[in-house]
Amino acid sequence: MTDAQRTGSAAGGGVGVAGTAAAEGMAPFNDLYDQPDPRAYFRVLGPLEYRTPGHAQHIFRRLRSALDAAAPADGPPLTVLDLCCSYGINAALLNHDVTLGDLYERYTSHEAASMSTAQLAEWDREFYAARRRRDPVRVVGLDIAPHAVAYGRAVGLLADGFAENLEDAPPSPALRRAVREARLITVTGGTSFLSPRTFRPLLSAARGPVWVASFVLRTTAYTEISGCLAAFGLATERAAPTFPQRRFTDERERRYAIDTVTAAGHDPEGKESDGYFHTALHLSRPTSDVVMTPLDTLVP
Repeated sequence: MTDAQRTGSAAGGGVGVAGTAAAEGMAPFNDLYDQPDPRAYFRVLGPLEYRTPGHAQHIFRRLRSALDAAAPADGPPLTVLDLCCSYGINAALLNHDVTLGDLYERYTSHEAASMSTAQLAEWDREFYAARRRRDPVRVVGLDIAPHAVAYGRAVGLLADGFAENLEDAPPSPALRRAVREARLITVTGGTSFLSPRTFRPLLSAARGPVWVASFVLRTTAYTEISGCLAAFGLATERAAPTFPQRRFTDERERRYAIDTVTAAGHDPEGKESDGYFHTALHLSRPTSDVVMTPLDTLVP
């Protein structure tokens, strides 16, 4: 499957195979995910109030702090593997003093619109370098969109990036080496298109225990993936709050979302019934970490 075939997630990028329900029930955004730069992504998703990376920013920073606190002083620096990384948006929010709102404003501005991709990339390199936090973490990006990954690397958001589809083929030796020290895997969009075929080789390549933090649409089942993670000793918890992902594009999406979450045993009242897809955070960790650091201390 190519990134151009992906539909509906309106998220960070894509690695994998489209879920049938999502493909049938959600609007396509096929032309956003592998542009030479992120301007179209923000221009289209802004009016739909796409928010998930903004919700994730604060939670991922808490997870990173918890992992740092538990790591041995002489251990290697923390590596974060961002699945469906697209243009490096999660890396931008994790490692820089910017908000998702800042990025919407930046990439939809008249100044950005007047630039070539090369000019935008140079502008971005200076922008992110000036706002880089004192304690940046190494972020490796994985997405099947080569142009998006290349942009994230070119502007300094991704320490390394790979355009590979693990649903179709095993990871390259270079990818396996890059994720060897991964302690945190993040996903803000794309779980509808992922399966154990993506997670299994990545967890096998990591040297130590890994936390997996996935924002999962309430219209998407996570059971198959959580079962795969359990085979690696990771217990999955679902955080109580849900987070609005984006507005529905039309009545068809609204009906699809309400019907799907209702069939799954969830109540759409105040969530999908109010016009938004909602996500829930699923955090998978070794059982010892679940006991030592309760989920409600990580997700306010």
